[in-house]
Amino acid sequence: MTSINLFNGLVYGALLIVMSSGLALIYGLRRVVNFAHGSLYMLGAYIGYSIASQGGFWLALVAVPLIMLGLGALLDRYCFRLLQDRNPLTVVLVTFGLLLILEDLVQTIWGRSNLSLAAPALLNTSVSLFGTPVPAYRIAVLVVGLAVALGLAAWLRFSRIGLYVRAASTDPTTTAMQGVNTDRLSALVVGLGTALAGLAGVVAAPFLSLSPTMNSDVLIDSFVVVVVGGLGSLSGAFIAALALGQIQALGAIYLPGLAAVLPFILMIAVLLWRPAGLAGNRT
Repeated sequence: MTSINLFNGLVYGALLIVMSSGLALIYGLRRVVNFAHGSLYMLGAYIGYSIASQGGFWLALVAVPLIMLGLGALLDRYCFRLLQDRNPLTVVLVTFGLLLILEDLVQTIWGRSNLSLAAPALLNTSVSLFGTPVPAYRIAVLVVGLAVALGLAAWLRFSRIGLYVRAASTDPTTTAMQGVNTDRLSALVVGLGTALAGLAGVVAAPFLSLSPTMNSDVLIDSFVVVVVGGLGSLSGAFIAALALGQIQALGAIYLPGLAAVLPFILMIAVLLWRPAGLAGNRT
């Protein structure tokens, strides 16, 4: 039982990596705390459900991130760009309002009933892992989380655009003076962060129920991950996501009465010990 819970903790941690990476990217460049990120995850899951019902899961897995990429670029142009360097309370109110709008949009289009998306036939089976049968789809979620983590790390470290992103997240003014179009770069980064939220929604749909309130838990956990890891730090977010997944898995076994508050206890402990988070604010 413990090994299964630890495995499920890894799966949830991998999902949080995909989800919180987008949140960390957006904050790192735009300095916008996006409370609507969970709703974008939810919207991606519902769009994936509609596409999968017509063209299959694999089409949804490809199409949803592309759709959300475009939506993210529009959000950056007409919302996040205007919020940069504004009063933090204004940012919170606007992004929270966006959260409510997206929730109402989902309820208007798809209704209030819970929906479910079946795993693709190729992954709708069990695999023996160290003598214990586990769903193949959940192993695939681990692979997706690992691929996102490695892909983002390689992109930021070895590509020219990644270099620009790291520079702009540290000093956008100087980066712009060097000839980098920071507005276009920000549109790309916010689009990528939104695409990751949509990808997380599609990936989560086969093992989590779709509902208009599905954004709440994952949004809270994603914020805990980003704060614990260090605001704007992807490497810190990766470590914090895996740690939080295991803490919740073990908490469900040994401290069921405190399982809901363990993420907040972790966040408080880390902030008291290291206020900048595990990795500071580096990308």
